Amino acid sequence: MPEATTPSLFHTAMRHRLAWPLVTLLLLLALNTAFNGSFLHIEVRNGHLYGSLIDILNRAAPLVLVSLGMTLVIATRGIDISVGAVVAIAAALAAWMIGGSVKPDVSRFPMWLAIVSAIALALACGVWNGLLVAKVGMQPIIATLILMVAGRGIAQLITSGQIITIYYAPYFFLGSGYLFGLPFSLYIAAALFAVLYLVITRTALGLFIQAVGINPTAARVSGVQARRLIVGAYAFCGACAGIAGLLISSNVKSADGNNAGQLLELDAILAVTLGGTALTGGRFSLVGSVIGALIIQTLTYAIYSLGVPPEINLVVKAVVVFLVMLLQSAEFRGTVRALVRRPALGEVQL
Repeated sequence: MPEATTPSLFHTAMRHRLAWPLVTLLLLLALNTAFNGSFLHIEVRNGHLYGSLIDILNRAAPLVLVSLGMTLVIATRGIDISVGAVVAIAAALAAWMIGGSVKPDVSRFPMWLAIVSAIALALACGVWNGLLVAKVGMQPIIATLILMVAGRGIAQLITSGQIITIYYAPYFFLGSGYLFGLPFSLYIAAALFAVLYLVITRTALGLFIQAVGINPTAARVSGVQARRLIVGAYAFCGACAGIAGLLISSNVKSADGNNAGQLLELDAILAVTLGGTALTGGRFSLVGSVIGALIIQTLTYAIYSLGVPPEINLVVKAVVVFLVMLLQSAEFRGTVRALVRRPALGEVQL
C-alpha cells in the first residue's frame, strides 16, 4: 500500500489563489528588468522618489481604485461597464468647476467644492446603476451599458464638447503631487483599500456580500438586505470611479469627455479576475484585485518600453491575460497533468 505523501511547502503555496497573480507580477517585473537595466533603480530628486517602479505605482492608482469598486460589484454577481464614463463625468465636472483660467491661483469654485461635487455626481451614477439592477431588475450589463453610452454624452455636455485645460496649480497635487517622497495618489489608493479591507474583514459585510453573490434569494430569505447591499456596491463603485477621474484629470491637467477613462472598465474587470475574484459572484479578493491592477499597469509599461507597435499592443495584452487566466484555471492545469501522465500509445500497463 503506497505511503501518503505530505505536500511540499511549494505545492501548498502554489495552491493559494494569489499565487499565480504574484508569480505573473514577478515575471513581468523580471521581463522589464531584463530589457531595461535601470528598471529597478530608484533615486531621490528634490526630496521625491523617482523611477520606473514609482511611475508604475502612480499610474496604477486610478485603476486600483476602480478595481476595488468593481470587486464588490462582481462579488454580488454584477458587472459595471460604465466606470470609464463615470471617470469622464467626474473629471469633466471638476474641471468645469475649477475653470480654464490661465491664472494658476484662480478657481471658479473652491477646489474642495469641485472635488466633493465630482465624487457626489459619480456616487449618484453608481446609485442609478444599482437601482436599475436591484429595484428594476435589469441585467447588470444592460443597466450599466445605458450609462456607459449616455455618460460620454453627459461628460461632453459638461465640457461643451471641448477639452478643458486646467491651470489651477493646487489641483495638480491630487494626481502628480508628492507627500513624504511618494506620489500622493498612492496614499489615496492605500487609504481607500485599508478602510474597505477593515470593513470587509472586521464586520459581517464581507459575509453578506458573499451570501448575496452565491445565492441572492437565499440571502434575502435569511434576512440579508440583498437589494440595499447591491445598490451600495454599485454606489461605492461609482464613487471609486469618481475619485479615479479626479486623479487622472489632475495628472494630465485636463478633462476630455470623449477619451477620459477610455477602456478603463475592461482593465478593471481584467484586474479583478486576474486577482482571483469569481465572475459568478461570491468569492472575491481585495488584495488580489490590487495585484491584478499592478499586473495590468506593469504589462502596459512593458509593452510601451519594449517598443511594441501601438496597433498591436491590445492584442499582446489580451494574449498575456489569456495565458495567465489559463494558468489560474485548476481545470486547465488538471487537463495538462492528465495529458502528460497519459501512457504512450502501445505502452503496456502492469
